[in-house]
Amino acid sequence: MFNLNLGEEELFRVKQEIQTFIKKEISNAGVEGAVLGLSGGIDSALTAKLAVKALGSKNVKVMFMPERGVTSEQDIKDVVELARTLEVDNSIIEINNISNSFKKAFPFSDFKPGNRDFVLANLKPRVRMCLLYMAANMKRLLVLGTGNKTELLLGYFTKYGDGGVDLLPIGGLYKTQIKALAEYLKLPRSFIEKPPSAGLWVGQTDEAEIGVDYRAIDIILYDHIELGLPEEEIVKKLDVTSEEVRRVLSLIAESKHKRILPKIKEFTMSVSGKAHHL
Repeated sequence: MFNLNLGEEELFRVKQEIQTFIKKEISNAGVEGAVLGLSGGIDSALTAKLAVKALGSKNVKVMFMPERGVTSEQDIKDVVELARTLEVDNSIIEINNISNSFKKAFPFSDFKPGNRDFVLANLKPRVRMCLLYMAANMKRLLVLGTGNKTELLLGYFTKYGDGGVDLLPIGGLYKTQIKALAEYLKLPRSFIEKPPSAGLWVGQTDEAEIGVDYRAIDIILYDHIELGLPEEEIVKKLDVTSEEVRRVLSLIAESKHKRILPKIKEFTMSVSGKAHHL
């Protein structure tokens, strides 16, 4: 276990370990390299930079999949510039037509009542996942996820969307540590200072949707997950409210299904008088 606030020596070790992890897993899989989706956010930018350091720019493919009318001009500018700086092959695919095809084909009237907006918001990362795996299959690549430990624990990702990946290089780092590592690796300030957003609708931010800011979330998660402290002790120890702690702990519990593989119904059959587990 390491501290939530990483020093320079720890940041160097973390960087080296992530690069070694990427390189080893790509080699073990016998593929040509990696592909990941760039969004304009700090997590995907950091993952891309680490991947390039691990594999070289020629072995990393990035894809920018904006939604017209939702993705900001700043995100577009940042992604294009980052891909140029990293010297990686960047494909830009606008997802509006693909998402609209799903909307037209799906019989929403058969499923009333239903949260149509929530369904359509989750469709976007699933469309992007499909495009990433098309690229991975075409070029024999593994899909790198860009989720961090904070998001994974809270379930703040779409199942079989941005959660549908082969590797999670930064999945062991809390959001606070992601920012520190991004600064250590000198990512452009625009990525570091930008309010975290999944880009699901205009003006959407992670912290507004979750209802707690990331700094408080990380402190709560660290004390609960790493130190094993119960709710009451966390409230006493930290400058957070009981409502914030309950909100974070409830998100962990409610999203448990996202972090486990689908259950398989196993069978035990008797053959020649002996039980064999299939």
